[in-house]
Amino acid sequence: MSYRGRAKQFLESQNISIGDMISIKKNGTEYRGMLLDRAEDADQLHIVLKMDSGYNVGLALAEAEVKLLEKGDKPEINLPPLDIHRDPGKMDVSIISTGGTVASIIDYKTGAVHPAFTADDLLRATPELLDEANISGKAIMNILSENMKPEFWVQSACAVADEINEGADGVIVAHGTDTMHYTAAALSFIMESPVPIVITGAQRSSDRPSSDAFLNLMSSVAMAKSDIAEVTVCMHATENDNKAHIHRGTRVRKMHTSRRDTFNSINSPPLAKVKDGKVKIIDKKFAYRKRGEYQLEVNDSLEEKVGFIKSYPGIAAELLDYHIDKGYRGLLIEGTGLGHCPDHLIPSLQRAADEEIPVLMTSQCLYGRTNLNVYSTGRKLLSAGVIPAEDMLPEVAYVKLVWALGQTSKLEEVKKIIETNLKGEMDEKSSSKYFLRDYGE
Repeated sequence: MSYRGRAKQFLESQNISIGDMISIKKNGTEYRGMLLDRAEDADQLHIVLKMDSGYNVGLALAEAEVKLLEKGDKPEINLPPLDIHRDPGKMDVSIISTGGTVASIIDYKTGAVHPAFTADDLLRATPELLDEANISGKAIMNILSENMKPEFWVQSACAVADEINEGADGVIVAHGTDTMHYTAAALSFIMESPVPIVITGAQRSSDRPSSDAFLNLMSSVAMAKSDIAEVTVCMHATENDNKAHIHRGTRVRKMHTSRRDTFNSINSPPLAKVKDGKVKIIDKKFAYRKRGEYQLEVNDSLEEKVGFIKSYPGIAAELLDYHIDKGYRGLLIEGTGLGHCPDHLIPSLQRAADEEIPVLMTSQCLYGRTNLNVYSTGRKLLSAGVIPAEDMLPEVAYVKLVWALGQTSKLEEVKKIIETNLKGEMDEKSSSKYFLRDYGE
């Protein structure tokens, strides 16, 4: 059990809860105050008290003497609704949240927590949005992005479709950054849309001076009003607050743990940039879906039993056999170099082919493309039925296989879907200039 779990258990054993007045004696000093709630991502070592002085203090419970002074009520935020009228001269943009810290507000003046995510919440935090569009907002789930799974991709797609059917001119999905690129790929394959669908988030929370939330959200609204009716990711283009990049949902990847410009387009340029509230196409030759070009369509049948396996020195064939034995309907291998894995895996790969289980091969290199015709290892893989994923990102190829197997269980039809460029996820040629991030700006 984590330390935070033990601390919470200890407080509960003392009949202490949020809002109670307590005393903590530690290292010869006594602290008195009201026990405050904490954010979902709070560390496991401390609690927070609101002192009579109005200041908050964080304290570790280890080696502390804790005493309940007075029971109290859990603080609540009771904010009056905003009196905002729709401006018929502005476009309607819907913002939906999938959860995480963006879906909650903690008022450290009172200790209250507000878990909702509404248009009023957004507009209180970012009133500048009203200058750009009519804004509506709702929470469709409340999870951390590492807990995202295929069934939630479907839930997100259906929520986006509902907003479009209700007249939204563009939809923004607020999402945690860790698995944002998976969801972007999933919505790309699941949906055809007549309006822009923009996924955004923040590397740093809005209460930090270095937060990227404001620029990302404002840029996403500009993108949602644009003519680019694709699923895209909108995030900082640089470490500065000067512009955002718009990445195609099937070409983007999180590349750094903490930088604000963590999202890059791979094997292609970004679709566009947003600067001073204006959307500018980066590559004029880059084809994209335009507003109103397609009717709304949701193809949300998915096959969740798809394995994602990374090849590495010493990988055992039993890893593949395990997935086959457990009834997995597809396998994605992130191979080395041009798309290779050790020879001793080939019998297991042949077994998968014999049982009509599609196996896709991508590369750990990210940039460039797989090519199984160059070396003998690659040709053996082709003979064993392995399907090269061209220049698709491993995560995108995985999502595409999950989606393809939801459309058909026939191996040849799955292979045809994988080999067809559906949403800009692959290209006939790869250019080294994108590796150098030369976007021609």
